[in-house]
Amino acid sequence: MSDHRPVLSRAAHDRAALRRQDGDWLAQPGRRAASLPVTGDYLVPVLHTPDGLRLAWRAARDDEPWVFLGNHGGAAYGMVRAARDSDSYADVEHWLGLREVGAVLSEAEAGLLVEAVALAQWHDRSPFCAQCGQPSEAVEAGWQRRCPDGHQHFPRTDPAVIMLVHDGADRCVLGRQAVWPVGRFSILAGFVEAGESAEAAVAREVAEEVGLVVTDIRYAGSQPWPFPQSLMLGFTALAAGDLTLRVDQDEIAEAHWVSREEITHGAFASALPPSLSIAHRIITDWLSGHLP
Repeated sequence: MSDHRPVLSRAAHDRAALRRQDGDWLAQPGRRAASLPVTGDYLVPVLHTPDGLRLAWRAARDDEPWVFLGNHGGAAYGMVRAARDSDSYADVEHWLGLREVGAVLSEAEAGLLVEAVALAQWHDRSPFCAQCGQPSEAVEAGWQRRCPDGHQHFPRTDPAVIMLVHDGADRCVLGRQAVWPVGRFSILAGFVEAGESAEAAVAREVAEEVGLVVTDIRYAGSQPWPFPQSLMLGFTALAAGDLTLRVDQDEIAEAHWVSREEITHGAFASALPPSLSIAHRIITDWLSGHLP
């Protein structure tokens, strides 16, 4: 059976959240034997093996800040921060990012890597307490930050919607953000605003970006997108009434109604988003008829 999960939604490990507060368990000898170094620019060491790319896990030092990722196959996995030019990693030949390896890693390693990068990004963006401004420190195995006054902060995830708008027949809308290079297209997307449901965000974003009214909004899956801290909520939506596209010319530079034939064999065949993205999964599922 084909796996229709978005690539970065794959995961096989147990996050074992209750262990994050279990200091005795976390401090047991050998507990930090499987730790993933993550650099300041979010690269990780990668090994080329006969079976493909694998992450290069290392044992962490006892005095090294360690973020617990979870359990898998009887082992505890964690993340440490690293510098590529450190003597400890002089033997590492390849340092790559999530965008480069996320789609080709095993299910288990892909899930652990997404979690590690998301947590590293959050810690880098949260050095001070959002309530009082004092410096905060990581506690509970890296899953909480706390300031001297005791204010607690947890990893942030910002919900965003990404939607394939279709005409109920053979066409969907593809657009190009103004910051993208010419020739690159994807489906529409935007962040959920405060006090707004995901479905309402879909309708609002489509109206704002291309001037369409949509109905029959249906959930199509989700995927973490830690660049830096988004959760992409995928949907399909049926355009109703006038199908004329009215591009906002602010966020969206151009948008087009595109047929399946144009995507698979025509001018848009080489313009789709990379396989790492949920947009790629939603588009390919629409092409093959697997969407709700």
